[in-house]
Amino acid sequence: MSEIITLAKNALLEPAGLGNQDIETLMGKLCSMNIDYADMYFQYSCYESWSLEEGRVKSGSYNQARGVGVRAISGEKTGFAYSDAILLPSLSNAVDAARSIAKQGMDKSIALTWPEKPELTLYSSANPVQSLGDTDKVQLLEQVDKKVRKLDSRVQQVTASLSGVHEVVLIARSDGDLVADIRPLVRLNVNVIVEQNGRREQGGAGGGGRFGYQYFLEHGRIDSYAKEA
Repeated sequence: MSEIITLAKNALLEPAGLGNQDIETLMGKLCSMNIDYADMYFQYSCYESWSLEEGRVKSGSYNQARGVGVRAISGEKTGFAYSDAILLPSLSNAVDAARSIAKQGMDKSIALTWPEKPELTLYSSANPVQSLGDTDKVQLLEQVDKKVRKLDSRVQQVTASLSGVHEVVLIARSDGDLVADIRPLVRLNVNVIVEQNGRREQGGAGGGGRFGYQYFLEHGRIDSYAKEA
C-alpha cells in the first residue's frame, strides 16, 4: 500500500477501528443498482495561529476537526449526507441517508483498489503544526520582532503572526478507486508601523507554502521579510 494511503488511513480510519473491509462493505451498501456513482470523502484538519505584538504573545489558537461526506448520484438526483464523527454507526447512517434517493435496489459488491505504487508527492506529508515546539514558535516570532527593530530606529510597532494547517483527505469511489492527499500549509506575516516627524506609515511582508515551519529558518528568509516590511 502506498505511503500516502497508509498515512491517511492511520489518521482517519484507524482511530475509529475501521479497516479496508469496513469501507468496502459501506461502499457496497451505498451502491445499490439504482445508484450511478457514489463516493465517501474523509477529511481531517488541524489549524493553529500565533500572534506577537510589541514583543509579547497577543493571541494563540488551535483547532482540529474531522468528518466524512457521503454522496450518491442516481440519474439527475444527488443525495448527500455528512457526519463529523468517523465511527461505523455514524457512517452507516450517513450511507443510508445519501442512498435514500434510490427507492429500491439491492446492495452490490465494491472491491476498492488499495494502491501499491508510490504516488508522485509534491510536498512533505509531515504535520507542520508539529514541526516546531510551542516555545520555538514564539521564539521565531520574537526573532522577527527584534530584526525589524534593529533595521530601523523609526519603527514604532511590530506585529508578527505565524499559522499552520495540516489537512488529510481520503476518498473512496464507487468505481473502486481510492485516493488520498496530505496537504501542509504555513504562513509567516510581519506588519510594521514607522514614525518620523509626526508622520506614520506602515508596511508588511511575509511568505509561506506547503512546508514545515523550518522553512522560515532557512536561507535568511526572516531577514528578507524584515527588510521588505
